[in-house]
Amino acid sequence: MQTLFYVGIIFVSGSLVAWLSTKIGLPKVVGYLLLGLIIGPEILGIIPVHFIKDTQIIVDLALSLIAVMVGSNLKYSTLKGMGKQIVSITFFEATFAFLFVSIGLYILSGFFGFSSEQSFVISILFGGLASATAPAVSIAVVRELKAKGKLTSTLLAVVASDDALALIFFTFSIILGGIFLGNSDVSFAVFFDMLKIIILSAIVGTVGAFISDMIDKLFGHHKGMETISTIGMVFIVFGLSNYWHLEPLLATLLMGAVLTNISSDFYLVEEEIDNHLEEIIFMLFFILSAMHLDLSALTTMPLLICAYIIFRFSGKVSGAWLGSKITKADKNIQTYLGLGLFPQAGVAIGLALSLQHNTDFESIAPLILNVIIATTVIHELIGPILIKYILKKSGDCGMEKSL
Repeated sequence: MQTLFYVGIIFVSGSLVAWLSTKIGLPKVVGYLLLGLIIGPEILGIIPVHFIKDTQIIVDLALSLIAVMVGSNLKYSTLKGMGKQIVSITFFEATFAFLFVSIGLYILSGFFGFSSEQSFVISILFGGLASATAPAVSIAVVRELKAKGKLTSTLLAVVASDDALALIFFTFSIILGGIFLGNSDVSFAVFFDMLKIIILSAIVGTVGAFISDMIDKLFGHHKGMETISTIGMVFIVFGLSNYWHLEPLLATLLMGAVLTNISSDFYLVEEEIDNHLEEIIFMLFFILSAMHLDLSALTTMPLLICAYIIFRFSGKVSGAWLGSKITKADKNIQTYLGLGLFPQAGVAIGLALSLQHNTDFESIAPLILNVIIATTVIHELIGPILIKYILKKSGDCGMEKSL
């Protein structure tokens, strides 16, 4: 009964916060994070610690569906229509964010008090997280302003694509980090094992997608049954990947990417998730994520939080500019697109949460999660302002180009 009682509190208070956030113009994700912090053990203690420790199944459920939704944005017909421009911008902005944060934090690791053994691992894990952008914020602002144009289309395509690249970078980071923590002799065989994990994860996700598509065809366009069957297969792929010590997030992302390209009915499943499940998933996910936050730890790492934000944003802006410059994109895209890549939320928090139960990173996982949650609040508060700014300056929302 206690578990249902606490879930009930989260649902009721979360729905009230979602309503209030809309009224005052606060991003709902920020409202959820603040609510989780307030009702969690750190402040009011309404939700006890033991409940949070027993919610890993909820976190895994949310992570698996988030990864599939990210993968579903990688539709070949859409990306092909965007051309080399989207590929170039996405590659450079995600890669530069990864490199800027990894290298920058490693150089400054002495100022942050990282041990010499852990400085490389912490830096590269933060780098892997830095690539991710929050597409929900961009979509919400675009819909609010009814924006249309080259910058708007490019922005939405890039933020839909770079989370997939972020998952690949993070998979690389977590495997490489595990190698350095557990084996100082980094040989060719070790890197072969890392490549094997990535390939096998991709195979599990791809096979799961084809099996799911075959099963869905039995239901004859029955939206409800296809959704239930597909979600069940997502959980199977995620669970098997965990059991076989692969990368479950990469496997489920690939499953979503394959399904959106081979299944003529997958859009029905996406509609069901968007209309009925997405709000519940994100509400639970963000509120529970904030309950892991250690307020006392935040006071000891303000420089690390600032450095992560600055390095990540610098990488995003410079990478987006270079990617658009190389492909001779529209001047507005070259000038403004990077600013619109500031938001970061769900995928980054999800990846940070996935470290909490990884024994290789048990000593550094709380640090990484605390920093990512703290920076998410900043990213989600400032992000919408920057996106509104670039859409107005570019003229995509049909308003004057001067604020």
